[in-house]
Amino acid sequence: MNESTCLELHPHRNKSNCPTVFDEWLCWPSSPPGKISFQSCPQKPGLITSEYAYKYCQLNGSWEANHKINNSTAGYTNYTKCFFPGTLYLFQMCDKIGREKCKSITQVTRYLEMVGLTISLTSLIISLIIFHQFRILRNNRTKIHKNLFISTLLHIMTRLVLYIDQMAGDNIQKTSILHEIWATSLEYTRTTMFMWMFIEGLYLHNMITVTVFQEHSYIKLYIYLGYGLSAFMSAAWMLTMILLRSDWYYYYLLPYYWILEGPRSTIVVINLLFLLNIVKVLVVKLRESHTSEIEQVRKAVRAAIFLLPLLGIANLIFLFFHQFDEAWKYALWSYTAHFFASFQGFFVAVLYCFLNGEVQNAVKSYLRVSLKSDYTPCRNVTVVSTAPDVQEQSTNF
Repeated sequence: MNESTCLELHPHRNKSNCPTVFDEWLCWPSSPPGKISFQSCPQKPGLITSEYAYKYCQLNGSWEANHKINNSTAGYTNYTKCFFPGTLYLFQMCDKIGREKCKSITQVTRYLEMVGLTISLTSLIISLIIFHQFRILRNNRTKIHKNLFISTLLHIMTRLVLYIDQMAGDNIQKTSILHEIWATSLEYTRTTMFMWMFIEGLYLHNMITVTVFQEHSYIKLYIYLGYGLSAFMSAAWMLTMILLRSDWYYYYLLPYYWILEGPRSTIVVINLLFLLNIVKVLVVKLRESHTSEIEQVRKAVRAAIFLLPLLGIANLIFLFFHQFDEAWKYALWSYTAHFFASFQGFFVAVLYCFLNGEVQNAVKSYLRVSLKSDYTPCRNVTVVSTAPDVQEQSTNF
């Protein structure tokens, strides 16, 4: 429906009444002064269609206006009940700091995400090539790293395709079945990423704190946990959405999104406990070895930094969202949270591949062999590892 159709269906005959208006969503027929008109929320994606919107016709025969939002003759339509609480919360904040400023911050944030995701994608692909290239790196510990890289890579690719589609016309969200499939894929890959973060934290914790740790006996369990349990949780969430016939447009604002977000938040908390205990055990071992206090602090800080990507810092920052009363505060929160979220893959690749002692030694050995022979990188080269023992490596980071 448009404005002309609205006026044809509901002609304005009584001059003392509020005129027939079209507010871009709903057609409001002429109404007597002092009366509140109600209509069901429009059939739009992301709106609660079971609720209602309303307009108030003032005693002077004009629609009530909200000068901060709308000062036209169409007046102000109250769509408060049509929006999910999270969406309404964001709209109210943007009304305070200005819609244009809000839009500008959102656009810059999206550009930041695209840059971060692209850098993360490139870094993870390079890391996976390195792990695949050198036979000496094909051990159980690097298998865990590789699976963390693969799950993160899949999530980044899913997000990038969705963002590119939004720029190109939002075709995925316009097709309901495709949108549901893509939303499920996005959440599944995100859940697998968090599960492998948990497995990384668990592995490092056991490596440092457990005296005898048979890593080979747990690899299959890790695979089932990383991909199988994630699939089960994603399927449970998807079936809940389908059975309840929920709106998929803002699915992350619905209460049953916690079927996924609850376990993921728990993983962040558990990994934080792993980090604290690892640093504690490491400091004790360093003291027992009579290491200098400066060296103790240096290695403890290095261990903490090494584990930070496993915490999902962006998730912790997202929890601190509230209605900011100034644009710069909202911008600072938005840029910081999305920076850590989009560069997560880059941080993981740098710490677990590029700064990994085994990787550096393997690359150095490969370069030494390559410089002394006529072999090309395409041929199979047996690289002799000069990496330290697993237990020594885990305590030295």
